[in-house]
Amino acid sequence: MYYFPQQPPYFLLVVGLFVALASGAALSGTLTLIVQKWQNDGAETSGSRIAIRNLAVPFVGETAGLCLFLCSGFEIFGFPPLLAYAIGLPVALFTCLLIWVQLRSMLAYVERQGIEALDLDSLP
Repeated sequence: MYYFPQQPPYFLLVVGLFVALASGAALSGTLTLIVQKWQNDGAETSGSRIAIRNLAVPFVGETAGLCLFLCSGFEIFGFPPLLAYAIGLPVALFTCLLIWVQLRSMLAYVERQGIEALDLDSLP
């Protein structure tokens, strides 16, 4: 009656978590370097297109790790594999798409307004 996997995908869960964490660290480091470069040179000299191109590879790795982690987690909690991927992939991809759109808009905003526009500590 109930679905119990013979071998739950614990290994895939750990691999997905590792890929997501490693890609997240790379994404954070790349974004930090881009912001430091903008602070030193000014946002006008380096466009957000170059920044987006540099962020694309770590973000794709982050997305792949999240998809693998989420789908494996669904399988461990009892979802059949087809249903786990049918739910996990759209949720993860949609979430990552929304984050990517927000990141692009924030980089474009910083390019237009300058890096000082994001400093919330200076607001009264």
